[in-house]
Amino acid sequence: MHIAILTFDGFNELDSLIALGILNRVKKPDWRVSLSCPTETVTSMNGVTLHAQSSLAQASDADAVLFGSGMKTRDIANDAHIMAQLKLDPARQLIGAQCSGTLMLAKLGLLNKIPACTDLLTKPWVQEAGVDVLNQPFYAAGNVATAGGCLSSQYLAAWVIARLEDLDAAKSAMHYVAPVGEKELYVDRAMANITPYLPVTAP
Repeated sequence: MHIAILTFDGFNELDSLIALGILNRVKKPDWRVSLSCPTETVTSMNGVTLHAQSSLAQASDADAVLFGSGMKTRDIANDAHIMAQLKLDPARQLIGAQCSGTLMLAKLGLLNKIPACTDLLTKPWVQEAGVDVLNQPFYAAGNVATAGGCLSSQYLAAWVIARLEDLDAAKSAMHYVAPVGEKELYVDRAMANITPYLPVTAP
């Protein structure tokens, strides 16, 4: 099971790395989470340089793909060379995006007639792309999910775990990372955000 987190130059550390940390709470031999990048290294909006763990081509074959956000996302969404490398299909993959990553989903045609979540700065750009923007942190329709706000990465991660494993695994991962003394609160809030969008019987 491969979950790819698309991470580009100018990326927001909270989006990519919180999701990476939570998703890696699933400890199974066939469970792999990677940062997928268009180049060997990418540098964040705050100057943190990371090495790619997988390529965009490998992400296109992943079981789940998450789009992080960043300060250069609008330029990336208009970069035909990069966008052409993303061969994604919600019929065979879980696909999620956060904040400005939602703009990339819109540009790829993956939000046709699906409302979406994003951050306040990206909202007008997503609306310009013809997508209705919701005033909530998380929304999913079938195999496509979006989230708005840096810390909503926890909801995308929990949704992926619930879909690829089960709800108990998602609760366990959230419980592990939640602050002491607030664990039940965090788990309950995460579950309240994702469970309305899970299949009646999650795989």
